[in-house]
Amino acid sequence: MQRLNTTQFFKFLTLLLVGCAQFVTLAIADEPGATKLRVEVIAEPLDHPWSLAFLPDGRLLVTERSGQLRIVDDGNLSDPLANVPPVYAKSQGGLMDVVLHPDYADNGWIYLTLAHGTPSANATRLIRAKLAGDALSDVEVLFTAQPYKDTPVHYGARLAFLADNSLLLSVGDGFDFREQAQRLDNHFGKIVRLHDNGTTPTDNPFVDAVDALPEIWSYGHRNAQAIVVDPQNNLVFAHEHGPAGGDEINVIVRGHNYGWPIATHGRDYSGAAISPYTEFNGTDNPLLHWTPSIAPAGMTRVTSDKYPQWQGDLIVAALKSRELRRVTIGDNSIQQQSLLSDLGERIRDVRQGPDGYLYVLTDSAQGRILKLSVTH
Repeated sequence: MQRLNTTQFFKFLTLLLVGCAQFVTLAIADEPGATKLRVEVIAEPLDHPWSLAFLPDGRLLVTERSGQLRIVDDGNLSDPLANVPPVYAKSQGGLMDVVLHPDYADNGWIYLTLAHGTPSANATRLIRAKLAGDALSDVEVLFTAQPYKDTPVHYGARLAFLADNSLLLSVGDGFDFREQAQRLDNHFGKIVRLHDNGTTPTDNPFVDAVDALPEIWSYGHRNAQAIVVDPQNNLVFAHEHGPAGGDEINVIVRGHNYGWPIATHGRDYSGAAISPYTEFNGTDNPLLHWTPSIAPAGMTRVTSDKYPQWQGDLIVAALKSRELRRVTIGDNSIQQQSLLSDLGERIRDVRQGPDGYLYVLTDSAQGRILKLSVTH
């Protein structure tokens, strides 16, 4: 991927986030002249829903962090599908992302990430499987991050396919292993790139490097919680949790170092400094950082004509600040707007459906799938 200079980069980007409402029939603009959105409840209750994918027949697949994969069919929740591999469901760990292969209509592959293992030895794992009625079939383990860890947090676990059908997968730093994010002999704090069958592409940046794991695509991450591919402009965006502050949106470039924990705008939860540097030679600065933290979760890019003024915009879900976040990047400035805060709910994910509408997951033991539409 070619690295863009600042002028080229800003020409590619205009990011927006929008609207808010609390109930099915209520639409509230959060400032005068803002676009009004209506919120429709599609399905509930779900146990900490983490991700959703859209099947070609109009049904939804939704993961619950506690380990269930369900189908939503016209608002009805199925029983948990059989043959989902067991997960290590503790704290931030469990069943996480779900993404369909770009050629799903032809090959039927569904990709899932999960926390695998035990309290003393667990890791981010990637599997794929096929849907057979009310069960998964042909389950294959494609990747397990190395080494195993003994913490139930910072798994990363977000997926995105690139134009060549290879995929990117984020792996968190495990919280207690942050210094390992700067080393290339482990998967802590990395984004890895794999073929769709789990093998390693020969054009990955560190394939021929001594003492480097060949799957690594980028490094120096803390806990990347979204990856969004913009094929039109050949860009990849990812955002990640900082500690107390220092959440980031980055533009991901093959082989680049994103600084954690050498360079960060965040501080330790005790208030102690993590690093004296907010930027450091040889590392990429974030496009945007949030200090204090908003705890960004899912993210999507709007390409739909359902929101005609938002073409190319990124929509960011946020857990700690309980909102969607609108981020507008202009030629010389970045602007933000807080939306959906009226719901008062942690927001785990936001996706654009094949119908063009935005779908939101709320993060609780009574979680919901919400659909956002523009009112007139």
